[in-house]
Order: sequence, then C-alpha cells, then structure tokens
Amino acid sequence: MQKFTTLTGIAAPMPQINVDTDMIIPKQFLKTIKRTGLGVNLFDEMRFDRDGNENPDFVLNKPQYRDAEILVAGENFGCGSSREHAPWAIRDFGISCVIAPSFADIFYNNCFKNGILPIALPQEQVDILMKDAEKGANARMTVDLETQEITTSDGEVIRFEVDAFKKHCLLNGLDDIGLTLEKAAAIDSFEARQGQARPWV
Repeated sequence: MQKFTTLTGIAAPMPQINVDTDMIIPKQFLKTIKRTGLGVNLFDEMRFDRDGNENPDFVLNKPQYRDAEILVAGENFGCGSSREHAPWAIRDFGISCVIAPSFADIFYNNCFKNGILPIALPQEQVDILMKDAEKGANARMTVDLETQEITTSDGEVIRFEVDAFKKHCLLNGLDDIGLTLEKAAAIDSFEARQGQARPWV
C-alpha cells in the first residue's frame, strides 16, 4: 500500500450529505476483485447521464477539479453497504484524503486499509475547508499526517485527530497483509518449531 505522509493538492467541494457507497461506486461495477480500474466509475450516476455523457455540473467533471486529490464532503459520507470497492474507486481516481463532519464506520475503517486518510472534523471547520476548496485549482490545500494539520490556501491551520495505530499504518504504507509480513520472521520461526515438534502435521 502506498504511504501517506504529506499531501498538497486541489480539494474538491462536495457538500452533499449522506453520500452512500452505491453513489460512490454503483452495484453494477462490483464484479471485479481488483483494486484498480474502478476510478473511471467513481460517482458514475452523478458524473454521467444514461448515454454516458459527462454531467458538466458535477464537481469532478469541472476543469478545475479533474485532478483533485482531496475531497471535502458532507456529513455521513460512505454510509450504506460495506463494499470495499468504494475506497478502491476513490483511491484509483486519485483522491487520497476525504474530509467530512462524519463517516460511516465501515467505510471509515476501509479507507485506512486502502491508503486513504479520512478526516472527521466539526462542521464549522469543514465549512472553512469547503469555502477554501470552492476557490478552484489555484487554491491548494496541504494535509500533513505526521503533524495532524490541514493548511488552507490562505495559511489557516486546522488540527485533526487520528487513531495512533491507523496513523502508523498509513505513514508506513501497511495494510493487513503488510502488518502480517512485519511478523514474517516470528511466523517462520514458529512454523520451524512446529515442524520439528509435530512433523506429521
């Protein structure tokens, strides 16, 4: 998994509340078990009409937000079903950080396992960041996981909280498999001992 340390990029404003996982990645795109390739279908029903044409009013279709790496969203982001494809699609599109007043628990935890930093902040602070994001491509926001600070394009600093273990995993690019591989020497040693003690296994 890619490490997350400091990100400076364009933030896209998406104030809509209760954006569920079916809106993030509709059910017809859940056939794959690959983490890549889903970015083209992110927010599919909002980004495109029935004929596959782009909706020019949707934020990520606007020229100034096509390269957004941060999403400033409304409350209860990622609600609905627990599909891990939702963070896969967000990450594959190029977004590495989602900021919102609140998240659905399963989606929130799945983000950390897929290299995305979800940041929950009080509504008044999200409003500040939303307003900053509305300035467009010339207003770049910085998210520093090490110091746990967000810096707006005007230099205003907002601190955020994050679980220490989840922070460690993101800073070091560790998903569940990576965490297991950190213990590879101990696992090999255990298996060797078991092989000697119970050779019939």
